[in-house]
Amino acid sequence: MAQQLNYSVEPKENIYFAVCLVISLLIYTGIILGLVAAVEYSQLPYVVMFAFYVLLFLIIAHIMRGVLVGLIRGNAVKLGPHQFGDIHEIVMRQSQALGLTNVPDIYLLQAGGALNAFATRFMGSDYIVLFSDIMEEAYEKNLETVEFITAHELGHVKRNHILKRLIVLPAMLVPFLGNAYSRACEYTCDSIGASLSEEGARSGMLVLAAGTKLFRKVNVDQFVLQTQTESSFWMWFSEKVSTHPHLIKRLARFPEKVAAPRSSAAQAQNWELPKQDAPVQEKAKEEKKQDDASRFMPG
Repeated sequence: MAQQLNYSVEPKENIYFAVCLVISLLIYTGIILGLVAAVEYSQLPYVVMFAFYVLLFLIIAHIMRGVLVGLIRGNAVKLGPHQFGDIHEIVMRQSQALGLTNVPDIYLLQAGGALNAFATRFMGSDYIVLFSDIMEEAYEKNLETVEFITAHELGHVKRNHILKRLIVLPAMLVPFLGNAYSRACEYTCDSIGASLSEEGARSGMLVLAAGTKLFRKVNVDQFVLQTQTESSFWMWFSEKVSTHPHLIKRLARFPEKVAAPRSSAAQAQNWELPKQDAPVQEKAKEEKKQDDASRFMPG
């Protein structure tokens, strides 16, 4: 029996999915009605041509996904009881906590220093790929970061995000809408990740922002404050056309009690993260008022 986890589904995820579903159903209905009308008006060649291109698209998409999975299986290291057993045990435990019936296959892939991970699905099976630089954190006394990242990716499996995106594929092509739904899904998975690895939530975001070494030196308060000091139209717009929210916004969602890990030297010196004083906050707000083109745009 899965344990009770304290995570929340981003409200906008369900809203955007409902909108995507309605739009997709309307598109599917329009296509069907168009095909029926074409048959009735003896336009069978057009129907055959349309069906051919749809089938061709599906075949190409299936082949591309199959090639991706094939590359993963042929080049990445599959985790198991006898292959990175400690990380495999974490994934098994988290899968049980999430109530997953089938545990995804987990692979470790060297990606030229990229700090990332992703989940995919092929022929009814789920796959999670962890890039090696992220995994190295497990052996740098920061296992919490790895726990958060694996839990985040398992969150996509738990919420059936990949399957849902396939169902509402037509709507995912609508400008801004598909990306908005993807960003909401990321917020949900961040919450799932934090519920399974609270200590790794902030450190995970800091690793993605500053790397596996320098993240320990990041002033968290100053970094989050960039939502005010660096705010502009282009910062706002760049997020609207992205599938992921800005890291500073994701980091700001975690409770203050989730502290970033400190280096051994900092711990020895009883060093604390610098607190943001009131004058700097007021100055940041004033700068935002003077140079914030996004205030003229819808949120």
